[in-house]
Amino acid sequence: MMQDTTLSLPRRRKTAHVSLGVFRGGLSLALYVGNTVFWCLPLFLFSFLKLLVPLDAWRRFCTRILNGIAENWIAVNKFNQRLFTGTKIDVTGIDGPGAEALSRKGWYLVVANHQSWVDILVLQSIFNRKIPFLKFFIKKELFWVPFLGLAWWALDFPFMKRYSPGFLKKHPHLKGRDIEATRKACEKFKKIPVSVMNFVEGTRFTPHKQAVQRSPYEHLLRTRSGGVAQVLATMGEQLHCILDITIVYSGTQKIGFWSYISGGIPEIKVHVRALPVSSELLGDYSGDRIFRRRFHQWLNALWTEKDSLITALRV
Repeated sequence: MMQDTTLSLPRRRKTAHVSLGVFRGGLSLALYVGNTVFWCLPLFLFSFLKLLVPLDAWRRFCTRILNGIAENWIAVNKFNQRLFTGTKIDVTGIDGPGAEALSRKGWYLVVANHQSWVDILVLQSIFNRKIPFLKFFIKKELFWVPFLGLAWWALDFPFMKRYSPGFLKKHPHLKGRDIEATRKACEKFKKIPVSVMNFVEGTRFTPHKQAVQRSPYEHLLRTRSGGVAQVLATMGEQLHCILDITIVYSGTQKIGFWSYISGGIPEIKVHVRALPVSSELLGDYSGDRIFRRRFHQWLNALWTEKDSLITALRV
């Protein structure tokens, strides 16, 4: 009898740990939902007022109000993360030399590796009110996500229609539509300080996608350079710098929203470095083959460095 009781103790501890995680995750999820609904109400009101008066000065004013509402939403989400997840976020670089250069009045291009929707929560938490509100390109289908889809639209997040290579072969007239949509979004972003977020791999990393792509990297997918090149071409002279972000999840194989909010991710390491926007990065990506090849080489070199950094951070 004593032996059976002893053997059952680890199972009891595991069950208790799982139950605590479910309880903590449930409370965190409820706060996320409540916080989102609460801030969406004034967000939708001001987006309607923005559409109502077609004056640039008025719309810029409304955009600032909308961004402020979004920053308040993120601030509560950040409190939620600290209260329930128990995740340690170890940030290097942002508080080092050059950190004083970060400003809410500047324009930034933010590039990062992509593994989960948690990436966005982490980046928003780190950079909220340190640089302008992060805006990223979203798949068009996500417009229909309750509350969030309409909120992203109200905040001028660009919605993109992605086409597979096979589809483009059958419909060649659609080639370049995503680049043109990026250009139009960047023209709008030039009117008020913004941080343009771009996940260069184009999709979330999985070992399966890595194998299908035959990626040359150990921890990353192949880069997609067209969107980044278009942002630089359209906004290059305005951009304060490029913020290169490397995100590493430690101690877990399950990287997902529920795992995060229920305390299943013990630590996240984030390395931030600022890169200059040099003239060599500005050019006609679509029409200049030499520039396109050189830009590919630059981005691939950046990703090679990131791959090595991820290996080092995982130690």
